[in-house]
Amino acid sequence: MKKGFSIVFSLLLVLSLTLLGCSGSQETGKEESGEKKEEAAEGGTMVYARGGDAVKLDPATITDGESLIVSEQILETLVKYEKETPDILPGLAKDWEVSDDGKTYTFELEEGIKFHDGTDFNADAVVKNFERWMNGKDEAEFPYFVSQFGGFKGDEAAVIKEVKAVDDHKVEITLFRPQAPFLKNLAMTPFAISSPAAIEKFGAKYIENPVGTGPFKFESWKRNDTITVVKNEDYWREGLPKLDKVIFKVITDNSARLNALVKGEVDLIDGLNPSDVEKVKADSNLQIFERPSMNVGYLGFNVEKEPFDNKKVRQAISHAINKQAIIDNFYEGTAEPAKNPIPPSIDGYNDEIEDYEFDLDKAKELLDEAGFKDGFKMDLWAMPVPRPYMPNGQKVAEAIQADLEKIGVEVNIVTMEWGTYLEKVRDGESPMFMLGWTGDNGDADNFLYALLDKDSIGSNNYSRYANEDVHKLLIEAQTETDEEKRSELYKEALEIIHDDAPWVPLAHTVPQLAGKNTIEGFFPHPTGVQVFEDVSM
Repeated sequence: MKKGFSIVFSLLLVLSLTLLGCSGSQETGKEESGEKKEEAAEGGTMVYARGGDAVKLDPATITDGESLIVSEQILETLVKYEKETPDILPGLAKDWEVSDDGKTYTFELEEGIKFHDGTDFNADAVVKNFERWMNGKDEAEFPYFVSQFGGFKGDEAAVIKEVKAVDDHKVEITLFRPQAPFLKNLAMTPFAISSPAAIEKFGAKYIENPVGTGPFKFESWKRNDTITVVKNEDYWREGLPKLDKVIFKVITDNSARLNALVKGEVDLIDGLNPSDVEKVKADSNLQIFERPSMNVGYLGFNVEKEPFDNKKVRQAISHAINKQAIIDNFYEGTAEPAKNPIPPSIDGYNDEIEDYEFDLDKAKELLDEAGFKDGFKMDLWAMPVPRPYMPNGQKVAEAIQADLEKIGVEVNIVTMEWGTYLEKVRDGESPMFMLGWTGDNGDADNFLYALLDKDSIGSNNYSRYANEDVHKLLIEAQTETDEEKRSELYKEALEIIHDDAPWVPLAHTVPQLAGKNTIEGFFPHPTGVQVFEDVSM
């Protein structure tokens, strides 16, 4: 709210209270037996219901959104995103300078900040966090660090050369080569700053005992049920957070989650069934929150496993899946068919690409050319939890199963607990799987380099896809500072990826959340970053 408008509004409100003697309430849109809805006030508990539990609470070690959204309440990054866009704002770093060659970033840190355990946030703490990530031994240990910064110390593809403390409140980061999205990468939750003392104290148990500088402190975790965070009374941003407590509640079924909201048992839910949107809109006690679209749901092939090491097999399946029918049946107007691994909202999207049309005859022809005239049997791994890009993984898997049966491919649907699912897919155990991605920073690099470059195999490149031409284009795009030139490089890479078909991109969605009409200050960020510091009820 702009300052001038705020002053005028305040004067009008005082005048109206004086003349009318009213209580300063807001109307809800219908009569409530003489009772009026109170304005949102500070304090209270908000219960946020979602479809799955977190896997770990150390954000550097995970990639799933269920874990990251909890971590975002507890830990903070050097720079952060603007509330409604991926534009960069100061965070724990209040200012920064970039060298002319784009290889050195000098950050000036906020002073007087304490971690939740009472230890000091300073340059030394920042360096220790980076050293921890840079000295990783395995892609699975710090997957985002590898997929965003190329690799660990000593790796040929590594982007970060050195991180050092200039003084107590100044940090210098030197890169081997310029990286255009470097600041956007640093704003991602996996690069939030943890208390070095807590990491040393808890060791392997730090994943269950996160300690940061954020607006909320970790309190408790009851696996597959609730995670509770409580107000940081010593938070360095004055007047925040407004809530006393946030409880993350697991309710796996979408409809059961909505029923809990209607009954007043929870305050905010994600994973709203597209078919229930109108029901929420018709209830004046509730409101809809739409997250701006910046995601993709996809069917992935492990290109190292037979028969998906054969490009023609992957292309055949791309022709055999009726995307529009899937969207019509399970997304109900909240999605559009995908033909690129990146959504249209991202610079570099290639609209000139023609999608694999739904053509069963063409699919059979390609299978015949690949040596599978009579088809084959295979396992399809289906997502066990609803996600913004995949509201009902089981139903979508069944639709894919029915489509592939028509070309002689017999599909056995496999699923398992969410954390296990992610781990096994990452390790290459699945031949064909369903997943998706919500962009972390609004840059094409965060989709293409993170998900489909050879450097990211073992972290976020679950298809284990490697193409040298694509790799060269993506590295060139990283180092190019001219955004128009970067966009053309990504479009060229997308043409190669489309032909290689390591994925079947299925849909780009506009995710729907629902909450009580008492919630104020909440905006679903396009990246999925969701700090509740200024939310009130």
